[in-house]
Amino acid sequence: MLLAIDAGNTNVVFALVEKGVIVARWRIATDPRRTADEYAVWLSQLMQLGGHDRGAVEGVIIATVVPRALHNLQVLSSKYFATEALIAGRAPVEWGIAIDVDEPASLGADRAVNTIAAHALHDGDLIVIDFGTATTFDLVDYRGAYKGGIIAPGINLSLDALVTAAAKLPRIAIEAPGDTSVIGLNTVSQMHIGIYWGYVAMIEGLVARMKAEVGRPVKVIATGGLATLFEKQTDVFDVIEADLTIQGLAMMWDRHHI
Repeated sequence: MLLAIDAGNTNVVFALVEKGVIVARWRIATDPRRTADEYAVWLSQLMQLGGHDRGAVEGVIIATVVPRALHNLQVLSSKYFATEALIAGRAPVEWGIAIDVDEPASLGADRAVNTIAAHALHDGDLIVIDFGTATTFDLVDYRGAYKGGIIAPGINLSLDALVTAAAKLPRIAIEAPGDTSVIGLNTVSQMHIGIYWGYVAMIEGLVARMKAEVGRPVKVIATGGLATLFEKQTDVFDVIEADLTIQGLAMMWDRHHI
């Protein structure tokens, strides 16, 4: 069994993968100060509650966009799972894809892993939208090469900035408005509309511009924890792959062990 770890700016996702199937997943808030021992206590309890044997983990692979979090995750792997973790993008598990941008080394690990998984799962040209701390739009061509993309503030980040900068605006939960009206009659409804429908408009507008620039049919894949928040209010997504990054990590592990 494989333990795949995706360390993002907001959350660290731990997933158990067996024969290519994700059998369990858990997430914890990202904190670079969290020690390997703290991770181990938390993760061991969750594995036990789910009926999973820690001793059955034969390998660990990590993708991270938070360099300070990496060391403690590596210690977690060696100390509590008795294996040296593979780090996605580093020898011996390099990306193995063309990264056709000005600074290939600057591409986030999660975006590279998403590119690998998206191309393996879907044919043709692809746009991968990942809803995380930032919302990223990545273009993957029909050969599996990463061709560039867009980085926009995530919806939670946008809301936090709005509430922080405007003293009289209340903190609200992010959710789809109850109707499709874009004219709010009170402060809270106006905030819901601005954040939610404004975000939908951004997604649709950027995807339309990317498709026009590509000039060929493009499939749009959404992933990330907030992807399902928008799926009923827009037809811009062709498919939602909730666990794309974890799937990509499992593919990289399998490729290394063939």
